Amino acid sequence: MDIQTLSLLLSVLAIVLSVMAMTKKESPTVAPAPASDTRALRLQAYERLVLLTERIALPNLISRLAQPGISAFEMKVALLENIKQEFDYNSTQQLYVSELAWDSVRNLKEQNLSMIHQVSASFSADASGSELNKRLLELLLQQTGAPLHEIVAKTLNQEAKTLMT
Repeated sequence: MDIQTLSLLLSVLAIVLSVMAMTKKESPTVAPAPASDTRALRLQAYERLVLLTERIALPNLISRLAQPGISAFEMKVALLENIKQEFDYNSTQQLYVSELAWDSVRNLKEQNLSMIHQVSASFSADASGSELNKRLLELLLQQTGAPLHEIVAKTLNQEAKTLMT
């Protein structure tokens, strides 16, 4: 066997081995995340949900979105859309928190949406946004006990503190 033939055989063998190596399917191995990484993700999720709770609390939402001269209908739409957007943006956090925590946040969202729909239904087409806001805030003040957003925030805080110990 001469050098050219041997060189050709080695080249073909190298090409075959390269193709086999590239097409070989390796089984993916997913190492579990260290407990400290998981804890950090969970704490961050609780932090984001506390922020969400504060952002969709009706008093905070009204003060942030209130604009002079808009109608009750426009204010209703702004309130509803803002709550839905905030909630949707943070919906993936449910992966990292307890079922109780997530249900609390979801119930807050649903209660706020329901209250806005009910109160706005009692207004005429020419009502102002400030009238709607005033009525929503009055209803919140008439409720006995702590407002739901405070209860939800307290629940989230307690669970987060449990993670930190």
